[in-house]
This record gives sequence, structure tokens and C-alpha cells, in this order.
Amino acid sequence: MVTPAPAGPVDEPSGGLVVGVDSGGSGFRLAVAEAGTGTVLERAASREPIRTGPGGISAGHFLEQVLPAVAALRARTGRRPVLAVAVGAAGMATLGDELRAELPGALAAAWGARRLALAADAVTAYVGALGRSPGAVVAGGTGMIALGTDLKSWRRADGWGHLLGDCGSGAWIGRAGLEAALRAHDGRRGGSTALLARAERLFGPVQGLPGTLYPRTDRPAVLASFAPEVARCAAEDPVAAAVLAEAARHVAEAAEAVCPPGAGAAVALTGGLFRIGDPLLVPLRTELAERLPLARTVAPAGDPLDGAVELAAALARDEPGLPEDPSLLRLFG
Repeated sequence: MVTPAPAGPVDEPSGGLVVGVDSGGSGFRLAVAEAGTGTVLERAASREPIRTGPGGISAGHFLEQVLPAVAALRARTGRRPVLAVAVGAAGMATLGDELRAELPGALAAAWGARRLALAADAVTAYVGALGRSPGAVVAGGTGMIALGTDLKSWRRADGWGHLLGDCGSGAWIGRAGLEAALRAHDGRRGGSTALLARAERLFGPVQGLPGTLYPRTDRPAVLASFAPEVARCAAEDPVAAAVLAEAARHVAEAAEAVCPPGAGAAVALTGGLFRIGDPLLVPLRTELAERLPLARTVAPAGDPLDGAVELAAALARDEPGLPEDPSLLRLFG
């Protein structure tokens, strides 16, 4: 069920509208905004994720969820025309074929929208954090991906999932922490009794951990749930501190791989991973300073939904300002 999110008071709107959508594994959020300024008028959210099928992310389920939600928001903003739409979706790079094939026509028919951007969620995270300026953004949560641009092309690093990559992510930290717990249980070198105690408090006896973990379809999220426990141990446990130092190195390497060369490029860290706080951020700042001495680390200006709205407003003004890419960012109209 889609529930309207609280919106602050706004002046009487005029002119056209834009729609921004941020779709991820835990549901989606959307906003209706003024086309001219990007000022958000109304927001809505749903905890039901958009399903995937044989064609990738389901265009049908997307439309079933998003069209009624936007209709309700437009009813409160005077049903003005929608000039542009931007959708940022997790999995767009590899699972977005059906969306790219069906959404341009469907949204034009439903709203008369003349312009559409379909983007990987890393792109909308980038725009939310840095706008349409050169730099690099690391989006970290359960997974981890770095994206950079010089405004001529995109560079991507990692984002390959918890089995093949996402190095330094919440899932990576949680897995490394649980490995250290199991080493302590076995009496092997590199173990941590502190992490063993926390693992058993969270999951029960560790002998049963493989049977609990391996069948789970949400295995990355379960692994990531242990990352805060690693951070809580880091001040007094050298093994936990070493896990976070290694995670910081991986994140900084990804940022280094995508950051445009030269002085002045901005680097931003966005996502729930970095709410772990100083046990990760202190070594990460050191790694970034060593690897990217000419770049400046900045706080993200906004989140992926902010990025989707900004991208949609730029499209409405015929000023996208970002390079297209077959998998990361496609523009229609």
C-alpha cells in the first residue's frame, strides 16, 4: 500500500510538474515537483519492492504501483501536466530492459510526459549527492558501488554483488566479522572472541549459522545486519578494527578508480553504510586523503530521490547535463 509522506507547506504551484522515482530492494519513493525549480510539492512511499521477472524489473508492476500513487499526488497539485520523469532503480544496469522498452510509451500515454530518464540508482545517488558536476560518489549500504564522471562519460567500480564484489560494503563487513567469529570458535588464528559473543547473541550458536544463512534469499541483508556489531567492537577489539580498516581501503580504492583526474573533483559518500560512524570513517578519510590528494571530500547534498527530482527538472528544461550510457543512464524524448 502506498502511503503519502508528510510534505511541508508550499506556495500555490503554477506551470508544469516533474516526477522523480527512487526504486530499491526495500520499496520505492516518489516525489512530484515544480518543473521550473525542482521544488518538491508532494511525496509518497511504498514498502513493496517492484518485482522482477523474465524481462528483468517488471514494467507492469512498476506501473501498477506508481501510476495510482502519482495520480493521488497530482490531485493535490491541480493535475497540471507532467513534463518530465526520472526513474532511478536498483538493478537498472542489468535488469532494466523491460523498463526501457515499455515505460516511455506507457508514461507518455498516462501523463503526456514528453521526456523520461531511466537511470541506475547509482546515477540518481550521484546526482542527489553532487548534482550535475564532475566528481565521484560512493554509494554504500548492504552493497557498494562507486560512480564517477567528468561529464563526458561515466566510470563505475564494483557493485558486483556480495558473492563477486561489493567490497567494503555492509554485507562485506558483516561476512568478515562473522568469519572472525567462526575462527575464534574453531581456535584458529585471526579469530575474535568479542565478535563470537556478539554473533551468538544475534544469531544463536554459531554451529547453526550456515544452515540459518545459506538458504536465505536476503542473505546480503542478513550479513549486513552484523556490520554495526563489528563497529561496536572496533574500539577494543583489534580484529574488528582491522576489518573496518580493510573495508575503508576497499571503498577508497573504488573511489580512486572512478574519480576524474586533476585538482578540484568532489568526492561524496552516501548511503546507510557510512552511518556506522568513526570506526569506518576515520580510516576511510585517511585512505581517501592518500589516494586522492587533489580531490575534496564533501557531504552529499541530498539522496537518490533528490537526484531523481533534479534530473527530471533538468530534463524538463532541456538541460540534462550528464552523459548517456547504455546501462547507467538512458534519456527518451
